[in-house]
Amino acid sequence: MIKKIIILSICFCFFLVGCNGSKKVTSEEKNKDIMVDYFADNGFGNTVAIVQHPSGVYHKGITYVAYQGPLEDPYVVSYNHKTKEWKGPFKAGISEMGKDPNRKKKIDNHGKPALLIDNEGYIHITFGGHGGMRKHGENPLGNHGYGKNLHAVSKKPLDISSWETLDNVSLFGTYSQFVKMDNGDIYFFYRHGAHRSDWVYQKSTDNGKTFGEPVSFLKHKRRTDIEAEDSWYPWVSRGNGGDIIVAFDYHICRDKNNPQDTRGHIPERHNLYYMLFDTKTGEWKNVKNELLEIPLTKEMADEKTLVKKIPDDWTFQAITDVDPNGNPHVGVLVGPDIGAKRSGPKRMQHFRWNGKEWLQSKNTNLPRGNGDIEVTSAKEVSIYLESETNNDVGEIARWDSFDGGDTFKKNKVFLQRENSGFVISALIDNPHPDARIIVGEKEKGSDFRKMYLLGDNGPIKRVKKNFGKIKK
Repeated sequence: MIKKIIILSICFCFFLVGCNGSKKVTSEEKNKDIMVDYFADNGFGNTVAIVQHPSGVYHKGITYVAYQGPLEDPYVVSYNHKTKEWKGPFKAGISEMGKDPNRKKKIDNHGKPALLIDNEGYIHITFGGHGGMRKHGENPLGNHGYGKNLHAVSKKPLDISSWETLDNVSLFGTYSQFVKMDNGDIYFFYRHGAHRSDWVYQKSTDNGKTFGEPVSFLKHKRRTDIEAEDSWYPWVSRGNGGDIIVAFDYHICRDKNNPQDTRGHIPERHNLYYMLFDTKTGEWKNVKNELLEIPLTKEMADEKTLVKKIPDDWTFQAITDVDPNGNPHVGVLVGPDIGAKRSGPKRMQHFRWNGKEWLQSKNTNLPRGNGDIEVTSAKEVSIYLESETNNDVGEIARWDSFDGGDTFKKNKVFLQRENSGFVISALIDNPHPDARIIVGEKEKGSDFRKMYLLGDNGPIKRVKKNFGKIKK
């Protein structure tokens, strides 16, 4: 009997230890404190880019971010810097692209969202366009492409959970770019169609409820010397006061069946240009304050707005900012044509206006990769770049100049990953120091990307969760 009591006592002790030491953990408790350095894992394709911008806005303590998610639909998240709270991702609209399983090019990537917050606090995104299709009707300012440009607005101020799609901008748009002025006027810039189309803007004076008719500022037209048309790739941003600044390069849109180049239509771009739009007077000017006739033609661009003639190498993605005195800094990627459909690796080149002439940076060690520029004073210039190191490490870093852009040095690394490729956004509008730029990291063997919000302290972390990824 005594032996039985002893054995039962021992078993009971083991039971108590098991209850206290091996408590069953639920899946919710298991994931509760697991933090990851990405805020979503459902970025899709080239989920953000420099050209569609801004992709993020910092407003009243919160950073709002838009990106391309599953099926090329737009998604929006927000991060409260005081409470450390993430919200979303919420799907903000439905793109006409990304839904056709029979299309040869499965992911179009031209309809990535741009984001803006109006003076009443409503959040706007435009998305889904690559020039529109013939079924949408005649394009009076160019040719057709794919998709349909759409404009969605949050149903409540500063609330990303529910959205309404409006029909008040041209459906032929692509490469959406937003600029909001101090008085609340919204300028929506885009290409009005596929390659052979004018670049235009539409203006709203009522917080995006209505927009004026498209106004052309860069003209496409047929060339007479070769089998091609003039085309453009501008990058538009806010300057000082009432100015909107524009850096752009030239695309030779060769005919597909072109006897002068057996490759036909290729993404060939050359030269670097700069101009500005004085929104208070409605005048367009070059850096010398000379008036320009709009829409600008190739001939007038070469005569009045040329920063640098680059006839042999290929260019890609111009960017610009101005110092407090209004002197512009302009960057562009430059690389060789290596004879394929895409040109060779491109390295960032930097130019600045000194009041009399354009000067090129002496710095030759800026890396190959895409990025954005920030000018904080006449002497301080920063370029945020995605690049790959010699050790096959992908990184996002800031290169700083303290001599007005004459030389640059890598001063800050925000993110590094071995054998990783990144896509990078333009700088967030009015950025918080902890959230300056948005990055997508490609997952191997997948079209999906992890999404990062990067600032001076690296990625902003988030509790790991299922972000609603849709596998195709």
